[in-house]
Amino acid sequence: MRIALFVTCLADTMFPEAAKATVRLLERLGHEVVFPAGQTCCGQMHINTGYQAQAIPLVRRHVRTFEPYDVIVAPSGSCVGSVRHQHALVARRGGDERLASRAESVAGRTYELSELLVDVLGITDVAAYFPHRVTYHPTCHSLRSLRVGDRPLRLLREVRGLELVELPAAEQCCGFGGTFAVKNADTSIAMLADKMRHVLSTGADVCTAGDASCLMHIGGGLSRLRTGVRTVHLAEILASTEQGGSPGGRGELVVRT
Repeated sequence: MRIALFVTCLADTMFPEAAKATVRLLERLGHEVVFPAGQTCCGQMHINTGYQAQAIPLVRRHVRTFEPYDVIVAPSGSCVGSVRHQHALVARRGGDERLASRAESVAGRTYELSELLVDVLGITDVAAYFPHRVTYHPTCHSLRSLRVGDRPLRLLREVRGLELVELPAAEQCCGFGGTFAVKNADTSIAMLADKMRHVLSTGADVCTAGDASCLMHIGGGLSRLRTGVRTVHLAEILASTEQGGSPGGRGELVVRT
């Protein structure tokens, strides 16, 4: 299958390993991944902060860039949620019905990574190896907007060496919320404190999620407290493999993360 990578702003500028891992994983599964160079911000930040008119040129560019592709994937529930639920709405409110129709078509072919793997490719075991105790945070957009449900958990349960532990109060927001964390810093920090407390209670050494933005928020807090717990994007875990080994099976173990 030929799959277009919608990299997202945050992955492109701050967390490229999540995007690279998405490519490695899909190529390992036998698919061709292409990167449309014309892509820019999808406009989610503008839309969520009330600048809908300013978002329309970004929506138009996104549609034009990804229209030629039958399948589009992004390592981000929030950006896929924006494409799926906001693009056509914004175009329609701006009086551009043709753009709205085109946006709906592109949105129908756009998937968050776990959706693509489970629903489109029909796979939960991606032959990954990640020998760590891991807890999973279901980000708000993936949980409530995309309704990915247990797809990420089904993928994680099949990873060799991984011990998956349940996160208490998992459905509670981590407090990031994009510009919410800036405009409402005190509330955001209080919500983050609750999330970190729950993460630490699991005894996990890794917290994972499908959105780099939430992992940035949680990881920043855990790092400042010197907890030793790190955050790793779901794509990076699924792309990790056990490699090496002599003909006798006693070679060096190399874990790619």
